[in-house]
Amino acid sequence: MKRLITLVALLVFVLSACANSNPKSNTISAVELTEREHAILTTTSDKSFVFDFNTDSDYKEVSVWVEKYESGKLVNDAISSLLTEVEEKGSIIFATSNPDDSGKKQTFNIGIRGNGGISSVSNFETTSDDLDAMASVWNNLEGKSNSIEGELLLAIIGYSSNETMSSLSTGFYEDFEGNRKELEKYDVVYLLKAEFNK
Repeated sequence: MKRLITLVALLVFVLSACANSNPKSNTISAVELTEREHAILTTTSDKSFVFDFNTDSDYKEVSVWVEKYESGKLVNDAISSLLTEVEEKGSIIFATSNPDDSGKKQTFNIGIRGNGGISSVSNFETTSDDLDAMASVWNNLEGKSNSIEGELLLAIIGYSSNETMSSLSTGFYEDFEGNRKELEKYDVVYLLKAEFNK
């Protein structure tokens, strides 16, 4: 009898693990990269983020863009942007290059992979700030199965000339407008955003 209970418990555990490995529809989550994937991205970019999404057939396209803020004020709402069709499963890849020798030219690369192939765009921005001389902090949306409803904040890269710099609060991604004042502690902030459309 004890053996049967152990077998049933093991079967329930294995089946629940299999059920949890199937991603839910209409969700997005940050990808945990393998060491090899991390090495490739680190070799080819300065900062990078990868997200996997799953949508139902109601969703037809996704728009991804980068916004720039200076001392908390929006100064450019689309430094780089990409709009493409979606087909249920895919990935969003975002990477920046190291600033050029002057520290004033930043390149932004966005890629969206889906069942139909890959769409990508690469844009650069010249800034009056020497980003290379500043301290930086970066972070992305955490957790599995985040809803794709509405405008999504996926990642941030912040630069500050102040040597003591802290990360954004944990609630920043859930309520961007309510926590927007937090951007004031940075000289320059780049936000990666996305929106899925039906």
